[in-house]
Amino acid sequence: MFARILNFIKEDPRSAYRIAIGTDSQVRSKTSFVTGILVHRVGKGALGFLREVVVPRNIKSLREKISLETAFTQEIAYMFTPGHIDMILDVITANGYQDIHLDLEIHLDIGPHGPTKELIKEMVNRVTGLGFDVKIKPYATAATSLANRYTK
Repeated sequence: MFARILNFIKEDPRSAYRIAIGTDSQVRSKTSFVTGILVHRVGKGALGFLREVVVPRNIKSLREKISLETAFTQEIAYMFTPGHIDMILDVITANGYQDIHLDLEIHLDIGPHGPTKELIKEMVNRVTGLGFDVKIKPYATAATSLANRYTK
């Protein structure tokens, strides 16, 4: 995945980039969690990756489901180690571009409307407490658009 991300950025190192990671789930007889990794070349397209985890039971508790979505998102975010981020920044600065812009965001499938509003503070604190920037609905596109598309 990181080699593909680096190649994508090498194609246009002058652009601004946003890496967003988010998970959505679908509950049936089992619960399917899909995590989307979106590498957005702002204004010029994107590259996406997906990972699916299936829990062999239907998760009925909203808190448990959202907590697992958050955990799966964090698990992928941890793969973006400082070394990986430095490799990405090295690609951008290799051609003398010093005005770099790279955001790493966690997108949570929760929002101020509906039943997940009660979980915002808890989940946002879990993510920000570990040093990540967090977005929630309606700005959590990696979870609500990319991952959501593949849970159906």
